[in-house]
Amino acid sequence: MTETMMPLPWLASGDAFPPADTAWGAGTAAPGLLCAGADLSVGTLQRAYENGIFPWFSAGQPILWWSPAPRMVLEVDQFNLHPSLKKTLKKFARDPTCEIRIDSAFADVIQACALSPRHGASGTWIVPDMINAYIDLHHAGLAHSLETWVGGELVGGLYCVAIGGAVFGESMFYRQADASKIALAALVCLCRHHKISQIDCQQNTAHLQSLGAHEIPRAEFIERVQTLRQHPAINWQFQPLYWRELVTVRSDSA
Repeated sequence: MTETMMPLPWLASGDAFPPADTAWGAGTAAPGLLCAGADLSVGTLQRAYENGIFPWFSAGQPILWWSPAPRMVLEVDQFNLHPSLKKTLKKFARDPTCEIRIDSAFADVIQACALSPRHGASGTWIVPDMINAYIDLHHAGLAHSLETWVGGELVGGLYCVAIGGAVFGESMFYRQADASKIALAALVCLCRHHKISQIDCQQNTAHLQSLGAHEIPRAEFIERVQTLRQHPAINWQFQPLYWRELVTVRSDSA
C-alpha cells in the first residue's frame, strides 16, 4: 500500500531543519526525503550532519535534504577484510612507492568522485554547487580526503565529513584496482586508532554490505551521532603503523 506523502517543507536560508522522523517513509516516491531549499553554507551543512541529515540532488533540482530510515553504517570493528584485500594491503604497506595521504588533494578527490561512473545511474549528484560547498567545508576543517597514491600518482580515494568523532562517508573513486578500498581501509584504521566506532554510509548497497556495513534504525543512528560529535576531533594524519592491527592481528573471518 502506498504511504500518503506529507507536503515537502521548503526552507529559507537560516531556517531550522524539521525533525528527521518527519521524512517521507517507505512506500513513498522518495523514502528518506525530508525537505528542500535552504543553502549549502558551512553552517547549514554542519547543522544538517549533526542531525542525521545530508544533501543529495541532481542538476536542475533544488537542494534536497535526506534522512533515510534505516541508516547504513560501517562499525569499524566489523569491517570485512577479505583475504584478497588483506593481501593487497600487506603489499601496499611494504611498498615505499605506495602511500596514504590525507587532505593533500581534496579538490582533486571530490572532482574524481563526481566523474566516477555509478552502477545503474547516469550523471552525478556531486554537482558543481556541491563540489564548491564541500571544498568550503574542507577549508573549515570539517571535510577530509583519504588518498591512495602509487608512484606519486593519485589512483583512488574518498572524502568524508567529520564533526568531532562523527564520521560520514560521502563518495569514493578508483583508477587502479582496489585503490578506493585501500582508502576506506585507511579510514577504518584511523577511526580504530582514535576509538571512533562507526562510519556513516547513508544508504544500503550490496558493495557496502560486502564490506561489513549494516542498517540500524534512524533514531539509533542520530543518538549515536549526538554522542560521537562530542568526541575530540580526529588528528587527520595517517601513520603506516596503523595498518598493523588490521593486516596482522585481525583475522580474515572477523
